[in-house]
Amino acid sequence: MSTDTLIKLECTNCKSIGYHSFKNKKTIKQRLELKKFCRKCKSHQVHKETK
Repeated sequence: MSTDTLIKLECTNCKSIGYHSFKNKKTIKQRLELKKFCRKCKSHQVHKETK
C-alpha cells in the first residue's frame, strides 16, 4: 500500500483552494509550502497545505 496521501494547497492571500497534490507523510513531516499561480488573485502566491 502506498503512503502517499492527497493534500489540498490553499492560497495564503485569498484562501481559495486551487491545487491538489500527493505527499508522502513518512518522508515529509512538515506542511508543504509552494509558490504557485493563483487564478483568483491572478499572480504567483505562496500556497500552504491544508487538512
